[in-house]
Amino acid sequence: MRNPSYEPFDEALDRLSGYGPELANGNFNHAPMVAEALCALGRPDAVLPWIERYQSRMLPRPDAAEPIRLGEWRDALGRRDGLAAWSRFFAEALREAPWREVLDLWSGRLAPGISAAATHGVIRVGHAVRGLGTGETPQRLAELADALASWAATYQELPTAADPTDRALPPREAITRVAVVPAERRRPGNITAALAQLDDFPEFAPAIGLADLDGAVGQRLAQLTELFARIFLANAHNGLTAIVFVHGVTSLAALGHIAPQVSDMTARSLLRHGWQAGCGLYACFGGETTFAAEVAPTEADPESLIERALANGDEHVIKFAEACLARHALAPSPAYPAAVAQVLTLIGSR
Repeated sequence: MRNPSYEPFDEALDRLSGYGPELANGNFNHAPMVAEALCALGRPDAVLPWIERYQSRMLPRPDAAEPIRLGEWRDALGRRDGLAAWSRFFAEALREAPWREVLDLWSGRLAPGISAAATHGVIRVGHAVRGLGTGETPQRLAELADALASWAATYQELPTAADPTDRALPPREAITRVAVVPAERRRPGNITAALAQLDDFPEFAPAIGLADLDGAVGQRLAQLTELFARIFLANAHNGLTAIVFVHGVTSLAALGHIAPQVSDMTARSLLRHGWQAGCGLYACFGGETTFAAEVAPTEADPESLIERALANGDEHVIKFAEACLARHALAPSPAYPAAVAQVLTLIGSR
């Protein structure tokens, strides 16, 4: 894989600064995340052309209404109409304190809501943090403010309860104990609506405590990310399920960028709720086979998979390919290139 190159990133963020977090079809605006992912892939030449093709789908940035007051911030969580106010709130926080300090405080506070907007909030923060880690600029600080704002404005907690057995299991065993919503109880809707249905499915609530997540955070994140790549392989069968289980991997990959920049306590909370969010996706959309235990090595090399992802052009495909191949470079597993090859067959080009 090529070396990262962030030369066009600030220009891309300038171009995107007038747009909000949603697209005309109601889906999440992936442009800032894709721009950062392309830089991380060492494909700076692809950033601005990709944005130009995507731009017609984006909506103007909303105006801020009532400001968010520090002592009342909890009341503003999950209010999508408060995105602009949250953005101003975080921009002010980043003017008053170093970005890592703001990130530590607020990612800890927002951790229980990692499922927000199908995990897009935390994913966007992860991309913003990696961009800032390569160089601090006004544009990248503004992007972190917007990313945290998108997480706060779409904040969504999943139901939590203690497991009666109170015995944490290795993640591969724990995921098989997660209660799956029966097919007859699944109602149509998007990922966010499906996750909201877990409030009426008490069997899911113990999932957060099923996995043993003690030990080094980085090692556990690597273990979970690889597991959810295998969950993708077993459960992604069409465009919808591919997009669902893409987020199980990319949300954990995002935590891999955030965790080294925050305190151990915050990182562990993020890890715990990141596991819960992935379990929520599996509970709502999973099938009979939990994860692919055996994965045959793919013949495609990382560079050819990247070329195919760029030719495909879909935002989920590009971000998923980057996340999987970055994790593969850190801890090789046949699951990662196989998952990229599979997503390319399930999500059509744009």
